[in-house]
Amino acid sequence: MNQILKMEEISKSFPGVQALNKVDFELYEGEVMGLVGENGAGKSTLMKILSGAYQKDAGRIFLDGRKIEIESPYHAQKLGISTIYQEFNLTPNQTVAQNIFCAREPIKKSILGNLGFVDKELMEKEAQKLLGMVEADISPKEMIRDLSIAEKQMVEIAKALAFKAKIIIMDEPTSALGLEEVEKLFEIINQLRTQGIAIIFVSHRLEEVFRIADRITILRDGKLVGVMRKEEANIEKVIYLMVNRPLSEMFQKEEVKTEEAILEVKNLYKKGVIKNTSFKLYKGEILGVAGLVGAGRTEMVRLIFGADKKDKGEIYLEGKKVEINTPADAVKLGIGLVPEDRQGEGLILKLAVRENIGICILRNLVNTLFVNKNKLSEIAQNFIQRLNIRTPSIFQKVLYLSGGNQQKVVLSKWLALNPKILILDEPTRGIDVSAKAEIHTIMNQLAKSGIGIIMISSEMPEILAMSDRVLVMNEGKLVAEISKKDATQEKIMAYASGYIN
Repeated sequence: MNQILKMEEISKSFPGVQALNKVDFELYEGEVMGLVGENGAGKSTLMKILSGAYQKDAGRIFLDGRKIEIESPYHAQKLGISTIYQEFNLTPNQTVAQNIFCAREPIKKSILGNLGFVDKELMEKEAQKLLGMVEADISPKEMIRDLSIAEKQMVEIAKALAFKAKIIIMDEPTSALGLEEVEKLFEIINQLRTQGIAIIFVSHRLEEVFRIADRITILRDGKLVGVMRKEEANIEKVIYLMVNRPLSEMFQKEEVKTEEAILEVKNLYKKGVIKNTSFKLYKGEILGVAGLVGAGRTEMVRLIFGADKKDKGEIYLEGKKVEINTPADAVKLGIGLVPEDRQGEGLILKLAVRENIGICILRNLVNTLFVNKNKLSEIAQNFIQRLNIRTPSIFQKVLYLSGGNQQKVVLSKWLALNPKILILDEPTRGIDVSAKAEIHTIMNQLAKSGIGIIMISSEMPEILAMSDRVLVMNEGKLVAEISKKDATQEKIMAYASGYIN
């Protein structure tokens, strides 16, 4: 294979932070390179330098053996370097074709020259060719807002191909995908690989990195700490290089024995969404909820929390029937929900850590007409220490925290209410291995204190390691309840995919 990219001794600093320190990185034609490391390891900074979003302080970059200076994201695209971000860069109110050729639309021509009008027919024809290259069954005339997340991702890949990309950077490409959609993405990556396109696969999901990558580059604290071929590596070795501690410290669930039901759901139903669903949650238990995307997991807990209105069903808290029609009802009863979309639904990004932690308890901190800010600061500082939230101060905007620390702020917000039940929807999505271990430790501590936890997760190792029992959903229906000792990935997937009814 020919070397397509070489980055030598790349350094970059920000005020008070050395983000990259003489990092080397190389890539070959048709190679899939996994790039891993904790949040703050330097992955994003290195990729932003490659994509033209940041300028390096020092170092050299070679593309096809030629030394280059990448001036901007548009310049990077012209050089054949495209990036597909975790948050898609698509305009929802335009068509697929318009997004693929945004700012590069073909213009109608005549014997008089360019007419200044977009050649819509040619644009849609070329878009269809590009979509065909990734086997996407999508009409170029369809509006982006009407596509699924997986389909939007295919459009992003087609858009990259429109720039004749030699290198495609994929930033957490599977974070919002279900298992079937991940398989489809891997098929597309393999197709791109055969065309000689090099892929940089940035992900916190190590099991997926091991499946798809040819080699793995590991960063820690802004330095290169390892590059290895997949066959030379194992997850234990990679995690040790990432966090400087062994895998045995990562997934640990302490068993909590209890027979006291804190929550009982009977015949929960919403037309077209959730079929008659019944289950119990015990005090101090972590109840895992597994299933494919669209199985109804999030929809079920939103009905319990009162975020959506159920058609019928009964909910019992500590043996007493309760009515939950709004999230405010749930909060008064001691039920908290950490949502899947922490930035969109769990946090107010432009507010400080202090205000985000205290937002649910402000009513309790009012003296006459004013909030007791000293007490609010004290509570926020307590949770920063208790949950090891890495932030310069309680006044830092949560927008600038890492994903793992943002998730800890969301947890703190609910823990400030002293909940009896905590619903966690994808609690470790998009955060690194070390932060996952910290979240799991917090979950263990909460369970030991008697809080009942419902945990939705698409990560099978997390479901298997952290759950005392596993509920499996398929097409809005609860199809299985599996004990910890009987739970296996194969059994859960068989129920989740409908292979076993």
